[in-house]
Amino acid sequence: MLLFVGLGNPTPNSENNRHNVGFKIIDSINKEFNLSKQKPKFKGLLTTGNINNKKVYAIKPLTFMNNSGICIRELIEYFKIEAQDIIVFHDDLDVEFGKIKAKFGGSNAGHNGIASIDKFIGKDYSRVRIGIGKPKNNIEVSDYVLQNFDEDETLEVEKISKNILNSISILVEKKLDLFSSTVNNK
Repeated sequence: MLLFVGLGNPTPNSENNRHNVGFKIIDSINKEFNLSKQKPKFKGLLTTGNINNKKVYAIKPLTFMNNSGICIRELIEYFKIEAQDIIVFHDDLDVEFGKIKAKFGGSNAGHNGIASIDKFIGKDYSRVRIGIGKPKNNIEVSDYVLQNFDEDETLEVEKISKNILNSISILVEKKLDLFSSTVNNK
């Protein structure tokens, strides 16, 4: 059993923000693998299904980015999911735009959504870090992550989503290094 978590903010005007790329990945997974209809549960939008013969839950927390851990803790306690069976998709300023890095554990690197999850369940879970690059022109980080992707970036996010979907079997097996190299070489 696996839990996919996409981080983001649940307001309509946040839908295309850089901070919401995790939500976009979960939406792509739900559509591609015909996961169940999203249902509001555990303070999030939950879907379920099978990918490569593994039971998968996917959730988009509705607790806002900075409180994502609340939703995750409730869900994993209910379904008895181990932290090492969680894969979180989130934006990352320290990764070049359009690149993806997957890793197990580690620091939150100042990402408040990851810090919240760490607080509620510890650090022993996998992260798929989706590069949004660093802000330019003296834009504050908090403003940058809440800006919408421009047209070219939106096309790149669609490509990223497709690459993740095409490599999902590697991710489901938790071969994170292989996943990172495969998804970035497509």
